[in-house]
Amino acid sequence: MALDASRVLQDLKQGRYAPVYFLQGEESYFIDLISNYIEKNCLDESQKGFNQMVLYGRDVDMNNVLLQARRYPMMSERQVVLVKEAQDIRDLPREEGQDLLSKYLEQPTPSTVLVFAHKQKSIDTRKKLGKALDKKAVLVNSKKLFDNQVPTWIDNYIRDKGHASTHKAVAMLAEFLGNDLSKISNELDKIFLNYEGKVDVTEELVEKYIGISKDYNVFELQKALATRDVLKANRIILHFEKDLKRNPIIPMIAVLYGFFTKLLIANQEGAMTENALKDILKVNYYAAKDYAMAMRNYPLAKVEKAIHFIHQADLRTKGIESGSMNDGDIMREMVFKILHV
Repeated sequence: MALDASRVLQDLKQGRYAPVYFLQGEESYFIDLISNYIEKNCLDESQKGFNQMVLYGRDVDMNNVLLQARRYPMMSERQVVLVKEAQDIRDLPREEGQDLLSKYLEQPTPSTVLVFAHKQKSIDTRKKLGKALDKKAVLVNSKKLFDNQVPTWIDNYIRDKGHASTHKAVAMLAEFLGNDLSKISNELDKIFLNYEGKVDVTEELVEKYIGISKDYNVFELQKALATRDVLKANRIILHFEKDLKRNPIIPMIAVLYGFFTKLLIANQEGAMTENALKDILKVNYYAAKDYAMAMRNYPLAKVEKAIHFIHQADLRTKGIESGSMNDGDIMREMVFKILHV
């Protein structure tokens, strides 16, 4: 049975190492977290020279990997063989490569810690190799988080580092950085590096160190559209137009398209309460409040028109029926049409 990444890390921190780890999936953050921990901590620095081998999938086949795994350590209790980008191992997709690994799993070298960092792809656990990995190895399926899970993950990451955060700061990070956990953690670490001791991650710090304005951002624009706050929406658009490089239109279109698409689903489902929206749209409670406000202002017909205006703006950014319009003009027209639909 595949294990949760946090469970595996807990075992590693207690010094419990398994003979084989197979880390796979679309979310590279958890794969890197586990493989990096093993690479840094399994052996002392004095032991790594002879007993730690880092291979890259594109340079090896399965036989090369297993030859290294079957070696015995020198002046150490164990050795580490780490295969990065394991999805590129030449014969892993083929039956012969899979058979070699399956046979090794039957009797792995007990003094070797063999780690496969298999990113963006997954071995099917219904097939022979997948069943063997599930039964004989430490198997981690690293999946992308759903959008509604990201704020909780951010909040937990900040707390695990010994810091605190405000809801708005977490919402800004989730909205602008999406569900790329590696990117989110790197951006948060930029903040932590500038302080000693506990940090309260506020929207001001997010603006200062990550460059997301606490007042003029697509998150605030989305809220202004949801409440049909014409004045606030126009202020934000004017701010964006002053520096289109820092406020590009393409990501803004993507965020607004996602928002109104979810609003379309909510309308079709007839959901009106915050709890119903939370369950149907798979968003957190605070986002559900924004959708509840938007539901009152955008019935189904208006949502459909808003999506049409967003699609039209997207085409114009690609030069279709844009005439002499620049990104600022396209942005302004789109927001005007949505507000006055």
